[in-house]
Amino acid sequence: MKITNVRTTPIRIPLTKFFYNSEGAGTKREWGGRLSRVSPKRPSPILEYVLVHIDTDEGISGLGEAPADIGFFGQTIEAIQVAIDDYLGPQLVNKDPFEIEYLMDLVDYRENSCAKSGIDLALHDLAGKARGISVSDFLGGTHRTRIPVAIEIAGGSPDDMANECLKYMKQNVRAFKPKIGSIPEEDADRLRVIRDAVGPDISLRADANRGYSVAEAVRLCRLANKYDVGLELLEQPVEAWDLPGMAEVRRSVDIPIEADESCFTVHDARAIVRAEAADVLNIKIGKAGGLARAMEISRIAGEAGLQCVLGTGFGMGVKIAAKLQLAAAIEQFTGAVEFTELGLHGPMLKGEQDTLLSLPLDEDGCLPVPTGPGLGVEIDQKQIASTS
Repeated sequence: MKITNVRTTPIRIPLTKFFYNSEGAGTKREWGGRLSRVSPKRPSPILEYVLVHIDTDEGISGLGEAPADIGFFGQTIEAIQVAIDDYLGPQLVNKDPFEIEYLMDLVDYRENSCAKSGIDLALHDLAGKARGISVSDFLGGTHRTRIPVAIEIAGGSPDDMANECLKYMKQNVRAFKPKIGSIPEEDADRLRVIRDAVGPDISLRADANRGYSVAEAVRLCRLANKYDVGLELLEQPVEAWDLPGMAEVRRSVDIPIEADESCFTVHDARAIVRAEAADVLNIKIGKAGGLARAMEISRIAGEAGLQCVLGTGFGMGVKIAAKLQLAAAIEQFTGAVEFTELGLHGPMLKGEQDTLLSLPLDEDGCLPVPTGPGLGVEIDQKQIASTS
């Protein structure tokens, strides 16, 4: 089998909900740019993705998806398309699609992690289909068939954030990650009000988005303990480059510290381990550059005695399915997997898959891992056409 063509489809989804609205939010960071290309040409917030199609001479095709995220990844939809169509994709033509490690090394330039992740997903989807197995089995084995779901909660007033959690609880969501990272005393109050609203049995993490100094992060953790918040993790309390500072926070508190913006690549993961800067590594398919690198980061974490979190990278059904397959294949991760995209738009999949990978969840607060070959999902071209 040989690859004959690599092609892309841009997707732009208008949003009615401006999720990372910084007005009154509990974060110092302006997050509007993460979801929205707001400009005189685009006055409304949108999400942007690139579908990646890899065709072969035996008629089997693989489908991948890359997030276009200028705020977090620094990669626009135009840059991703050009990278794949003009540079990365042509290098795969006439190659064996099963040689995924070789092919990903071939296109492993310093940048373009999102473009590479779309190619990686399409290669894994293709390989699974060709062998008649799921991607999780292709990655080494399926350890679980249902994946608990967590949702991020945008910053705002304590009551607004708590009410947002309650709305999602009506859809059987049982885990939340509030966005904080401003004034520790005010953030601790946000967490206290949320905990009082959701009760003791709901999973609660927090994401500081690099918003604290070391002293502020320590103060937030101590206040969270004082208020008996039951905080499971504090994500990225200080700047991404400040591994010594993050290590100091970790040594000073008993709440596990998670690295997100500090942990993009395999090399980042090893640096965090050496610096003893985190208890948990946040893995996102787009950050890592695909499933193969994501699995490698999970192995690095496991060998170092660290946990993993699978974080929100946004996406349609292809990306949701890929994250579910990854969660099924990783031997161990902590808590629920973040699927904030479920609250923003549908997965745009065919038939029953569109309902299965959407809100509301079943009573167990989980999504099922697709069982078909490859990623186990098919995109709904009619829904895709409506976005163009």
